[in-house]
Amino acid sequence: MKKILFIFSVLLASSSISFAQKQVRKDIREGNKEYKQEKYTDAEIDYRRALEANVKSGDATYNLGNALYKQQKFQESLEQYQLIINGETDKDKITKAWHNTGNAFMSAGDYPKSIEAYKHALRNNPKDDETRYNLALAQKLLEEQEQEEQDKDKEQDKEQNQQQQQQQQQEEQNKEQQEQQQNQQQEQQQNPNEMSKENADQILNALMQDERNTQERVKAEQMKRQKQRKTDKNW
Repeated sequence: MKKILFIFSVLLASSSISFAQKQVRKDIREGNKEYKQEKYTDAEIDYRRALEANVKSGDATYNLGNALYKQQKFQESLEQYQLIINGETDKDKITKAWHNTGNAFMSAGDYPKSIEAYKHALRNNPKDDETRYNLALAQKLLEEQEQEEQDKDKEQDKEQNQQQQQQQQQEEQNKEQQEQQQNQQQEQQQNPNEMSKENADQILNALMQDERNTQERVKAEQMKRQKQRKTDKNW
């Protein structure tokens, strides 16, 4: 009786495993279909459903990473690719996982990490021309990024130098003005009764003008008297 129960349990377990495997394959097929139709969110749901039935499914894990990548969920996709890299024995799947890891890093703008990922992929498959092309592209983008950062740093340094020069010039001008003011104050304190050249010129001009006015009045008075004498004589 015990043997019969054991055999029945084994058959039941085998049946459950077989059913689960069929369900996993079905969910993956549905996910692949929706992935081709660019329904990446729906595909993600199907792949996750397949992983619920079999968490060790490499196909579901890898395809889930791709669906997440297409949705620009780069960090989540990297987690799935890392599971393939660490848990798979299939060299081709590991190579593809490294390749897609490089793509995810490059799309996120992390060129150094994408370069390392592509190098890992090429170590597994040196004949992969697509990975080699992506590696060259990532290296070029990294060079351009570094050049832009260097140019930006140079421009910032240039602006800082210009600001420092302007500040220095302003400080020198302020210092000269302060020295001039101090010199003028000292001169005024040393010679409080000494008038400035400008004031002296003004006073001199005023005196000369006053003298001219006086002379003109005197001449006018003399001419007036002469006329009166002539008039009196004729009369």
